[in-house]
Amino acid sequence: MPTQLKFRERPTHEASGAGDGVRLSAVSRAYRDRRGAQVKALAGVSLRAARGSVLAVVGPSGCGKTTLLELICGLQQPDAGAIKCEPAVLMPQRDLLLPWLSALDNAALALRIAGRSRKDARAGAAALFDELGLGGFERARPHELSGGMRQRVAFLRTLLSGKPVLCLDEPFGALDAITRQEMQEWLTGALVREPRTVVLVTHDVEEAIVLADRVAILSPRPGRVLAELTVDLPRPRTRTDTVVVALRERALEILTRSRVA
Repeated sequence: MPTQLKFRERPTHEASGAGDGVRLSAVSRAYRDRRGAQVKALAGVSLRAARGSVLAVVGPSGCGKTTLLELICGLQQPDAGAIKCEPAVLMPQRDLLLPWLSALDNAALALRIAGRSRKDARAGAAALFDELGLGGFERARPHELSGGMRQRVAFLRTLLSGKPVLCLDEPFGALDAITRQEMQEWLTGALVREPRTVVLVTHDVEEAIVLADRVAILSPRPGRVLAELTVDLPRPRTRTDTVVVALRERALEILTRSRVA
């Protein structure tokens, strides 16, 4: 059983630039569906992502994974428990690139929103295009980019927000298997070059183990932490590594058992 942090009676969300990543303490959240019925999304979730680490969250559909990211980013507030984290930004599953803007201007949007001039924002984004494998695509419109390239632009826009915590919601879920694997390898390298604390939501257990330092497994709704697996392996990781295979099988066993229970 995961270690439970001390429950705080008054729900809070505290953002601090002097924090140490992300910490959730006995967080619960419910909402009303379209018929007005109460739906419990999360129940007593306690998790921690140390500064500079990657925490992956896996679980069945509807178990509150996206709600968890929105809570971390301050887009929702917990009904109970506490969240302490450094400033965080959400990258949703869809890239949400603006079709009338170039790849460079889409990436620079985060800097424009922060008040930078168009010229300065473009310069700030252009400085990372080559580093993140986007060189030569600055003037391309979204429809001229592959799915993987669109996700790179969206990721760069997220990076340029300057937030130390990145919440990635199924960032590669819409990609084909080959592109998805390429993007997993690319993300590993990108985080070496541009370190951040990352909370990654994914349905792909193998992806979680390949990318993360720790993997949290959530139960069916309401989401509870069933287990946390430590991935003590150097990067880059191969899917055929015996430890990766063993952890994948362990995670799948836990998920399967939770659905039967």
